[in-house]
Amino acid sequence: MDKGHVLIFDTTLRDGEQVPGCKLNTPQKIEIAQRLEELGVDVIEAGFPISSPGDFKSVVEISKAVTEPIVCGLSRGVKKDIEVAAEALRFARRPRIHTGIGTSDHHIKYKFKSTREGILEWAVDAVGHAKRFVEDVEFYAEDAGRTDNEYLAQVCEAVIKAGATVLNIPDTTGYCLPDEYGAKIKYLVDHVKGIENVIISAHCHNDLGLATANAISAVMNGARQIECTINGIGERAGNTSLEEVAMIMKQHPRLQVTNRINTKLLNPISKLVSDRMGMQVQPNKAIVGSNAFAHSSGIHQDGVIKHRETYEIIDPLDVGVDESTIILTARSGRAALAFRLHKIGFPVTKLELDEIYEAFLTQADVKKEISDEDLREIMAQVPQKQEA
Repeated sequence: MDKGHVLIFDTTLRDGEQVPGCKLNTPQKIEIAQRLEELGVDVIEAGFPISSPGDFKSVVEISKAVTEPIVCGLSRGVKKDIEVAAEALRFARRPRIHTGIGTSDHHIKYKFKSTREGILEWAVDAVGHAKRFVEDVEFYAEDAGRTDNEYLAQVCEAVIKAGATVLNIPDTTGYCLPDEYGAKIKYLVDHVKGIENVIISAHCHNDLGLATANAISAVMNGARQIECTINGIGERAGNTSLEEVAMIMKQHPRLQVTNRINTKLLNPISKLVSDRMGMQVQPNKAIVGSNAFAHSSGIHQDGVIKHRETYEIIDPLDVGVDESTIILTARSGRAALAFRLHKIGFPVTKLELDEIYEAFLTQADVKKEISDEDLREIMAQVPQKQEA
């Protein structure tokens, strides 16, 4: 694999679907999986096969429905889980089993009531068992964000020897700061024997709003897979947002990394996932929110009208949005009003605009936003100005 290429691992259908009320049926999952394939994701985590008959069926059917991406099934580090995942992936052209165990002292002591030595042995056994069924085995060290680096390195080295092809280093609780998480990845790169032969994966949660920053920090320190979801959906505060990391890599060539995402499909798939899951995208969401390319401040509107890049670092067309939106409010200036009037068929002179602007402000002080229909009503009140 190209050392500068970052794999996009989409877990919308697994981690994303764990959001309360966002359950999808199998046809909906197939529809989204096929759109993810069109989008250019490298890995689709199709589900957690042992969790329910429905999840098992979805992994089977997604394996049949897509051909280019790796299809991944999640399992705990338990033999039965791994065997069920392998069975669900039997039709996948490129199957991957994603198995693992918690490695932080919190998990070892309270969740597993075990020891570091016991967890290390458990991890090796899980990877070895998965390797009996598929060549591509991803190991997750759950709560790696709070795991001691030296012990984490021991676990990673042991599972590489057992046959792991991908090392997932999750910030499961969203606790890490970007410099801490990046340093953790760098520590593994520098201290784990054989790590140059596997892919390091970043799986970050957004509990402190740092998921995207942490994922990019991981890439800057050697990670070459990002685990993410459409719209950043996921447990609690969500996962790393696919659209955000894809556009950061596109907008910052100095990172010297690439990915396969067709960014023009980001907005359409965002809307599809939002619709199928019944989970509205917050208006101020980066890249795909309804306000991401909307301008209501007069100063910003004037700048964007004169030259889009004055206030927009992303061309809306690059993410599947037709154009920027000028929202008329009481904060809008004459330039924005003239722009919108011209768009709906009312070109006006500067003198005409001065009188119309006063009528506009009177209306704008009453309403939060002025629509095209409102503008037509305002123009109907000054008919003599339309005949000049």
